[in-house]
Amino acid sequence: MTKRIQRLNQLIKEELGKILLREGDFPKGIFITITRVETLANLSEAKVWISVLPEVQAEKIVKILNKRVYFLQQKLNKILKIKFVPKISFWIETKTKEAARIEEILERLKGTEK
Repeated sequence: MTKRIQRLNQLIKEELGKILLREGDFPKGIFITITRVETLANLSEAKVWISVLPEVQAEKIVKILNKRVYFLQQKLNKILKIKFVPKISFWIETKTKEAARIEEILERLKGTEK
């Protein structure tokens, strides 16, 4: 991944986070975190991975965000000063769950070594 793509990913993550914080109208008690952004090399698409607490609401929130994607895309287009802003789509983050599971397994293995 080039430095340009990395910088763009970080910029999209920050600006989209600000937009969701200001204008996200989500039910109370739901916390959303943008964990990562992956932009294609040709800048046509950017996958935005989100983590939602409580996790049972994750699919519902992703559906809401994907329904509002046109509005969010317009906001992002106004903020970013680049020729082509990638088309965004939202995905549920699964790597954090996997990492937590691996940590749990490692802790159990540590306990059996003693």
